[in-house]
Amino acid sequence: MHASLKRWLFLLHRWLGVALCLLFALWFVSGMVMMYVGYPKLTEAERLGHLPALHADAALLAPQEALRRAGVQQPLAQLRLNMGSAGRATYLATPLSPSSGARTAMAIDAATGQPLAATDAQAALATARHYAEAEPSYAGTVTEDAFTHSRNLDAHRPLHRVDLDDAAGTRLYVSGSTAQVVRDASRSERGWNYVGAWLHWLYPLRGGLWDRYWADTVNGLSLAGIALALSGTVVGIWRWRFATRYRSGRRTPYPGRMMRWHHVSGLLFAAVTLTWIFSGLMSMNPWKIFDSPQRAVDMKLWQPAGLALSSAAPPAQLLASPLLQGVRELRWSQAPDSGLQVVAYGAHGDRQVLDAATGQALSYGKEQLLTAAARLSKAPITGHQWLTDYDFHYYARADHSMTGGMGKPLPVLRVMYGDEARTWLHLDARTGMPLGQVDRRQRTQRWLFALLHSWDWLPLLERRPLWDGVLIALSLGGLLLSGTGVAVAWRRLRKKLRPHHRQGNAGLPVRH
Repeated sequence: MHASLKRWLFLLHRWLGVALCLLFALWFVSGMVMMYVGYPKLTEAERLGHLPALHADAALLAPQEALRRAGVQQPLAQLRLNMGSAGRATYLATPLSPSSGARTAMAIDAATGQPLAATDAQAALATARHYAEAEPSYAGTVTEDAFTHSRNLDAHRPLHRVDLDDAAGTRLYVSGSTAQVVRDASRSERGWNYVGAWLHWLYPLRGGLWDRYWADTVNGLSLAGIALALSGTVVGIWRWRFATRYRSGRRTPYPGRMMRWHHVSGLLFAAVTLTWIFSGLMSMNPWKIFDSPQRAVDMKLWQPAGLALSSAAPPAQLLASPLLQGVRELRWSQAPDSGLQVVAYGAHGDRQVLDAATGQALSYGKEQLLTAAARLSKAPITGHQWLTDYDFHYYARADHSMTGGMGKPLPVLRVMYGDEARTWLHLDARTGMPLGQVDRRQRTQRWLFALLHSWDWLPLLERRPLWDGVLIALSLGGLLLSGTGVAVAWRRLRKKLRPHHRQGNAGLPVRH
């Protein structure tokens, strides 16, 4: 290779390293923290576990009557009943109308049919008292802070912050529209996040002046990091003597200890570093490369006219069923056969599916689910799989992880469509409800992000602490690479910035 081109490559790696090596070190440290402490979230298990139980003897209005009194006429996508709003039984009605953003659930008092007013401090404190047996203290409202950057919370802003006087130092975030807890974060969780997810995802740039540039900044730094890793790999191979040795007797030309360690660790860990930077970029869905121009499965066709609640039985009738014990939430939805069903959730996530009109138990077979799936797309169904165990594309992660805590029930029916994007739809075999669709582009992202970045590979995930050992060892190697880079960069910058004093001969003026 031409000498000038080599020199430019050396200079590119040197100065990209000076600019980015500290960021790389922080990424490795924060990544190890995130293996055990994730960004705060309220998982479905936590939410259900803290809800007060619904009682059959409560005088509650039937869904259609409560909605009529509240003046709700638009079709609904979902209706829920729980006691999460200041300890009162509340219907949460989510409209069917399409929206590009989050949909706000309207909160209705289930006993009177009156819409709940916007949450105030007293309502937030009452919610907190029912959420946990600890004395709460009000900490004001916030539109967005370090622990509430999720766009899923947009429908609930402003958020009320309530601190619990418990051993964990829990902070609750209460919805400004429904008075329900939408996020919790312990003192430990908040503290570790400042050296975990908050750093890893560059969240100091979120929620303020730079918010609109956050995604572009992360993408740009990732691209620069890829260039740094690639150039370093090439330079490291050039400088390594494979067949002979330098006069020092070493295969690396660098006399300084830090540069030698940087050279050797770069050769050992450059590939995994490059893989992590690239897969981190893929997590951002840069330039929307994983978005599909058209969706083969139209989820609006599941219930095109919204929930048909005219035949829904009063909650007391449903809760009196001997099938239901310790119910925390009732959730009305359309059944696969186009009827109306209600799913009763217990404190531990256990579910019972009932006919919403009669309270009789419901169950669904494969043929019923396939018939329902056929209604959702013009594309033909080309195959299906009945999953009783997790596989590469449908699996569960730990609750604290980025994709964990979302609920991955088994068994499920995977339906495959013959559209251009080769779409798959997963249906919950217990409730018959769609769990989501993935097409070829999204399955590609599964390979390029989840597999390469988090090592979401079942043989490893199912054999912990093997997964932990592999990722920590590789992360420490990457930290050695970037840490020695920080030391080398600091020395170079200090040398460049050190004042240069010109010395003349003693007693003679210095010539300019």
